[in-house]
This record gives sequence, C-alpha cells and structure tokens, in this order.
Amino acid sequence: VRAGINFQNLNGKDASGDKLDNKLKTGFHVGANAEIPVATDFYVQPGVLFSTKGAKNDGIINLKWNLSYIEIPVNFLYKPVLGDGKLLLGFGPYAAFAVGGNTESGDVKVDINFGNGNGDDMKRFDAGANFLAGYEFSNKLSFQLNAGLGLLNLANRSDGDTKSSIKNTGFGVSVGYRF
Repeated sequence: VRAGINFQNLNGKDASGDKLDNKLKTGFHVGANAEIPVATDFYVQPGVLFSTKGAKNDGIINLKWNLSYIEIPVNFLYKPVLGDGKLLLGFGPYAAFAVGGNTESGDVKVDINFGNGNGDDMKRFDAGANFLAGYEFSNKLSFQLNAGLGLLNLANRSDGDTKSSIKNTGFGVSVGYRF
C-alpha cells in the first residue's frame, strides 16, 4: 500500500499558442501495487492509484483546476540491497482515467465535462511516464520520490483551434508498506 502528496501542474499552450502560466497545485495519491520478480533484483510493479491532479492560476480570475484520476502504473523496478534495506529505482508507463473534476474561481465551481467531442472540456484518458527513487527499510516501510510526465494532449480543440495543448506533469513524495 502507498499514499502520499502530489505537486501537480497542467502545462501546455492556449488556443492562440501562448504558453500556459499555471502554478503547482497540491494533491494526494493513495493505492496499492504488487511486485513480480523477473530477475535478481528486478521486478515488474503493476498498481492502481487514486490521484488528484490539476493546477492553479493566480492571474486575473484566480482559477484552480481540480482533477481526480484512477491511475494504473506499470513500473520496471530495480531493487538491490543497500545497507539493511533496499534501494528503489524505477520507471514505466501509466494510463489514467479521469473520474471527476471541476474548475474553481472564488466561490464558483463548475464541473469539467470529460469526453472526446466538441463541447467537452478535457479528454478523459491520459497516459504518460513515471520515474521513482526511494528506499525500503528491512521492516518493509518505504519512502519514495516520484515524478510523472503526461504525454497525451488533454485539450479538446474546438473548430479552428490547432494550437491548444494541456498535459499533466508533477512530482510527489509517498510512504508505503509492503506486506
């Protein structure tokens, strides 16, 4: 089992091609994974997480994007003995499905419409790459730094929009326990 804090952002460009000027938003993740040995010190680590993502923009209207995902990472893990525990180094792909979200400005919240057509705010499906480094103590408690880089454009472009793009990016810290 694993839980921790996320520092997320939405990077990309608006419809006019200007870079988005968003800031990190704090969120959390919680979930579980398994380790399947494939060779000495090497594992495949599939998992499932509930993860909150988004961004904030402290511009004229102080807007926050609050996004919730079910994320399925499949990491390739190198786990050699180091001292009394084990070093954790890994990378791999993830797939994520948005299960909810809204934008917030002051007291006004508006639900995000997920889908792939005109009139939808964002695409529901996301995929990207994970990177992790950490340490697992001999008592099976672990600490981990992780990073995620969204590779898919989440923006639903309206007619004539050829420039807008939105991608999830972020990093986090988590604590885990291996049964």
